[in-house]
Amino acid sequence: MTASPSTASKTREFTREEVAKHNKADDLWIIVDSKVYDVTRFKDLHPGGISVFLEDDIMGQDATEAFYGLHRHEVLLKPQYARLVIGTIAGEKSVVTATAPGALSQVPYAEPTWLTKGYFSPYYKESHREFQKAVRLFTDEVLYPDAQAREEDGKRPSQAVFDKCAELNIIAMRMGPGKHLKGRTLMNGLVKPEEFDYFHELVLHQEMCRINARGYQDGFGSGSVIGLPPILNFASPALRDKIVPEVLSGKKFIALAISEAFAGSDVQGLRTTAKKTEDGKHWIINGTKKWITNGTFSDYFTVGCRTDNGFTVILVERCEGVETKMIKTAYSSTAGTAYITFENVKVPVENTLGKEGQGVYVMLSNFNHERWVMCCAASRNQRVIVEECLKWSNQRKAFGKPLNSQAVIRAKIAEMIARAESCQAWLENITFQMCNMTYKDQANKLAGPIALLKMYCTRTAQDTARDAMQIFGGRGVTKTGMGRFIEHYHRTVPYDAILGGAEDVLGDLGVRQAIRQMPKNARL
Repeated sequence: MTASPSTASKTREFTREEVAKHNKADDLWIIVDSKVYDVTRFKDLHPGGISVFLEDDIMGQDATEAFYGLHRHEVLLKPQYARLVIGTIAGEKSVVTATAPGALSQVPYAEPTWLTKGYFSPYYKESHREFQKAVRLFTDEVLYPDAQAREEDGKRPSQAVFDKCAELNIIAMRMGPGKHLKGRTLMNGLVKPEEFDYFHELVLHQEMCRINARGYQDGFGSGSVIGLPPILNFASPALRDKIVPEVLSGKKFIALAISEAFAGSDVQGLRTTAKKTEDGKHWIINGTKKWITNGTFSDYFTVGCRTDNGFTVILVERCEGVETKMIKTAYSSTAGTAYITFENVKVPVENTLGKEGQGVYVMLSNFNHERWVMCCAASRNQRVIVEECLKWSNQRKAFGKPLNSQAVIRAKIAEMIARAESCQAWLENITFQMCNMTYKDQANKLAGPIALLKMYCTRTAQDTARDAMQIFGGRGVTKTGMGRFIEHYHRTVPYDAILGGAEDVLGDLGVRQAIRQMPKNARL
């Protein structure tokens, strides 16, 4: 088969001496990672201006170091830049390659130790490893491109992504192990429903948060992760059989609507009311909710209300009297963060979740899982930043040397690594307890440890974000280019410290639980 002219030109080989002859503004070639680029015409279109190409050490020369000091490798993979390649340097091969979809990173500490060659773990079985491979490939090929596009345009995650997730029962698996998985084919049969445990779920959450898109991460399904469990566990069979299949199929969406302007972590301070009609058959709900993730596009709302008998949780379907407005946040509108008003919303009493006046138990039953999910993501997201900083400090030159030759930079990276490793180790220990405890024991014993872990994960994440900003400098505050993931992380990481319970509240919860368990005879 004869190669096309364009293909033939790109397989042509040059010597460095030949390339060096093309060193004029009207005949300009450069070398980047052993590939030869003809930038004669492109230089006038270069977003950074023409002057960068007209340096003596760039025209006709090897510009690899200069390029990687300014751009990410992904730039070279874009069609408009790939077309500039006219050949390669004879006898040389490219050193820098894009990581293949689904592949593990070879950068130290970029992966947890159980995925690092030569390391071992007592927690993960072969099914977890096979599951990880499949979820990573799905994340790289399906989630990542949609996440980056939606972060850019601010739209909700694409319906096509939800449909593909539903086909693999990913939405169902994000609810954790349980009866809701019975009879389902998980990840094309890779894991049997009865074998799916919290480590499989941990893998699922940690792999999918690698998309480097915090708003999308919430928009993709945080509403269902925290809004659907009360339906699974406390709804009447008829209500459960209607709502759960719709949500797990990705056709309908649900949000947890608890927080209010007057009551964030203080659930007892809620002002939204639910009053029964005279015939006792309906609730009439009035009030507002604020900072409700997925609220702008949800069909159902798991709503916390103040009733005559105390705090009650009620399922509300989007209907007349329900209005949602977008709240502009520092991350992105793809999360669907909403301000919701309920004005004389009429809801059947059958939509009550659990017993009237005992809504606190409905909410507490899922707090541990919700916070644990956040710990999964917060600990894994730190590794993304560790990898970015290790790569950048290795290729960036400052004062004539690589940035990582500076002791202060190495010290910052050391702290980052220590935080990421400690978060993962603590998380895996708690996950092991979850796998071996009854649900009742988890509620009794793990509420405090999980609260403390979330406080630790989100606090260390903010330390890592601050250090990464210092390492990247100006690039760390730029939404595009080399430091775009650092900028995004630094801007969005504070949300983790608030969602699911503020750091200070959770820390106090953990200590109060410990105090209650103090033996009466304990003395110094």
